[in-house]
Amino acid sequence: MRTKLSQFNFELPDKLIAKYPKDNRHDARLMVIHKDTGKIEHKVFKDVLDYFDEDDVMIFNNTKVFPARLYGKKEKTGAQIEVFLLRELNNESRLWDVLVDPARKIRVGNKLYFSDKDENEILVAEVVDNTTSRGRTIRFLFDGEEEDFQKELHKLGNTPLPKEIGRNAEAIDRERFQTVFAKEMGAVAAPTAGLHFSRELMKRLEIKGIEFAELTLHIGLGTFRSIDVEDLSKHKMDAEYFRILESAVNTVNKAKESKSRICAVGTTSMRSIESAVSAERMLKTAEGWTNLFIYPPYEFSIADAMISNFHLPKSSLMIMVCAFGGYDLVMEAYQQAIKEKYNFFTYGDAMLII
Repeated sequence: MRTKLSQFNFELPDKLIAKYPKDNRHDARLMVIHKDTGKIEHKVFKDVLDYFDEDDVMIFNNTKVFPARLYGKKEKTGAQIEVFLLRELNNESRLWDVLVDPARKIRVGNKLYFSDKDENEILVAEVVDNTTSRGRTIRFLFDGEEEDFQKELHKLGNTPLPKEIGRNAEAIDRERFQTVFAKEMGAVAAPTAGLHFSRELMKRLEIKGIEFAELTLHIGLGTFRSIDVEDLSKHKMDAEYFRILESAVNTVNKAKESKSRICAVGTTSMRSIESAVSAERMLKTAEGWTNLFIYPPYEFSIADAMISNFHLPKSSLMIMVCAFGGYDLVMEAYQQAIKEKYNFFTYGDAMLII
């Protein structure tokens, strides 16, 4: 029983955390892991085409990242404040859950001012509640239409690159921190396994007869929050909104009935489908919030293949991959990835488990 956090620790050299994406999405490296034999192959991501046949299904998370990181100033003192938008609580009153840094300087009733590059004041927000030590609820004081409000947020916002990448967001990240199939706005981080799919590769998969099923899971910061309990059964995941429509259900269940291969692209796709399993162990339509935390041992119901990036030690993402691929095999694969200098994390390389 692999239920202790310390069993998922390993030494990851900082230099293996990718700072920038590859020039071409599909040129990342791909490690292919065969669960039945333990064989490990080293490929390039566009070779993923060779492992799927007509009527196989790939399940994609079509969430779209919004520019969640804002930089503003506190009223009177002018102190610099970073505000990270987590989720909208109320559309009409423009209430948002946010993280603020430095949190100690922000009190209920404070006003925050956000300006563009020319220092033109665009948005004002008021702190209305303390939710956690770092978190706050703020209300944007904006009287215009929702469309205009969203435009202002996008004008001010910065791509929310994870801090571990070790640099500020740049122009390239506006495009490359999104998948080519991103549609539904609402995530504060990209579904990273999907970042390797280029439009060209999607077209080649389509020509080969691979079916696509899309679902939506809006990734929150909880996905990346560190686990601080040794007993994994006591860890509580933050809930994230997800939706699976009937069109995706029909595509997946048809493949399941015909015993075609079903591949979850990324841990968020896997969490979503495992949160929507019927009594007959088929996929069902669903909409709501999932806080499912998958760790070994776990019996998967829908997908028999999975694409994932190489994740950080002791992360919920890496633990899920171990649950799917088998603890010993995945840990061995991670050691090979370090030895072969694979790139890790958001802009890193990928693995296919079949």
